[in-house]
Amino acid sequence: MARNRVIYQSEALYVSENAASTVEAKHEQLEKVQSANLSYTINRQDINQFGELARIDSVIMDPPTVSTDFSYYLADGFNERALGFYVQTGSGGAGGVNSAAGQFASGHMVSTSGKNVFLVTGPEGKDMVGESLADSTDTAIGIGNCYVSDYSVDLSVGSIPTVSVSMEGANVRGDTTAGGIGTPAIDQEAGTAMAGDCALPTPITGKSDINALRPGDITFSLGNFQDETLYDLTGVSGLHIQSASINIPLSRTPLQRLGSRFPYAREVDFPVNVTMNISALVNEADDFQLVSQLTQAQNDATITIKNKAGAKAVIYSIKGAKVDSESVSTTIGSNKTVDITLSAQIGGTNDTSAGLFMSGSNGDTVFTA
Repeated sequence: MARNRVIYQSEALYVSENAASTVEAKHEQLEKVQSANLSYTINRQDINQFGELARIDSVIMDPPTVSTDFSYYLADGFNERALGFYVQTGSGGAGGVNSAAGQFASGHMVSTSGKNVFLVTGPEGKDMVGESLADSTDTAIGIGNCYVSDYSVDLSVGSIPTVSVSMEGANVRGDTTAGGIGTPAIDQEAGTAMAGDCALPTPITGKSDINALRPGDITFSLGNFQDETLYDLTGVSGLHIQSASINIPLSRTPLQRLGSRFPYAREVDFPVNVTMNISALVNEADDFQLVSQLTQAQNDATITIKNKAGAKAVIYSIKGAKVDSESVSTTIGSNKTVDITLSAQIGGTNDTSAGLFMSGSNGDTVFTA
């Protein structure tokens, strides 16, 4: 029976270990997904000539650009590891996790074939969880050779911590799952479509035992910046933080050559800057002089989020950060606020003193053999 509509109940989002992955064990379902979007653009050049007003052809000069973005509730680092980010796992003692020993974005700083992303849709009115993916009405849209172009996490009072991810791919393919989900990947070197079907795991509620993190369980460690801003960031009389965000852009340049219809590689544009934006209610002013900050040292900023049991679930650390800007606002009828931006530059994959680092309590294996 034809569907009348598709809603979140009937969809599941998957990611592969790499573009060449086909077996079930090399695909993971992303958890706590809240939204998913995709689009593509085809750039053409019109061919005109003397003697005819209308074009005689419209030629594709550049490979299509496929974009996908999705968001999910932050949990314990499982989704991040499935997406290829480095997340330190393992217990760091009672109620804790180990400090990260590798760059968060290290897995995306080297040349790879990208990943495949699948958005699977099941029968109308039926939960996707437990669906065998063999029903003739199930469909799958696959995006091949996806590269992460942006990762951000948003934390605010009254909202569940949420992650947003943007990716750029090379191809889109739609299939019914009953006939096999054909791989949407392309061979970047040859510029041709890959052959074979991809097997996806049966949708589940999730592997994580954390359904959501709460804003009341978020703490900031910003003591190193105490004397570098107009207002105290720490202590009893410090700022009352209302929202914070971390953003790491990973824009890429497609490398092309004559004889190939697709880029043979998509390399990250360096340097990469990670930023943290903080918005807070002002309390007490601190001792401060701007001219003394012209030679400010690089410091660390840490965000720790606990689960409802009080154990650490996620830790984000920005190392080697500096204050970029501070903006204060006062108006009639509202509280005085301050917005502060910190930034750091991502170091090499073996650099543990500069960049963004993440630890998570989830130790489940991703992409099992």
